[in-house]
Amino acid sequence: MNIFTLYKVFETVMSVVGGRKDERADTVRTDNGGTPAQRLANQVENRLTNLVVVALKEAFDRDHQRLELERTRLDEERRIAEEQARMEAWRRAVDREIGRLRALTGAGMLGWVTSVALLVARASVMSGAGRGLLIGGSALLLGSLATAFSAEATHDASVREGHGSLKTSAATLSLSLLIAGTAAVALSLIF
Repeated sequence: MNIFTLYKVFETVMSVVGGRKDERADTVRTDNGGTPAQRLANQVENRLTNLVVVALKEAFDRDHQRLELERTRLDEERRIAEEQARMEAWRRAVDREIGRLRALTGAGMLGWVTSVALLVARASVMSGAGRGLLIGGSALLLGSLATAFSAEATHDASVREGHGSLKTSAATLSLSLLIAGTAAVALSLIF
């Protein structure tokens, strides 16, 4: 068989089928209403089409509402997670500051006890300037201890109320007094 012949047969079949479709389309166009059965079928088809369109609209609206609710829920969960992370970071910072204040209190207590022990043990062999420096250092260390206790109490109260900074002036003063007192005690050993 020749390919050209097959092509001619295929083209002929297609033109006949295409011609019949054109005839049907012309009869439908010229027949305005068609038979009552066709009109009823068209009305049923239109109503079903409208019903499907309305059902699809409702489904899309429900999906849209569901997606909005889901987005709102996810936003709320994200906000809560961020707030919890912020509170956890604040709690850790507060714990570090309280630990620092307790270490400052412990160092002040140790320095004051050491200075008093040195005063008792070496008072008779020390010069007047050495004793004065040791007594002054002891007083500074006692002041450091008192301000560290005060800073810790103030810090605890302000943090519980939810306002207040982590660094207080009493904590800074306590550290300064601790350094000055330790330096005075160390200098008293030279004299």
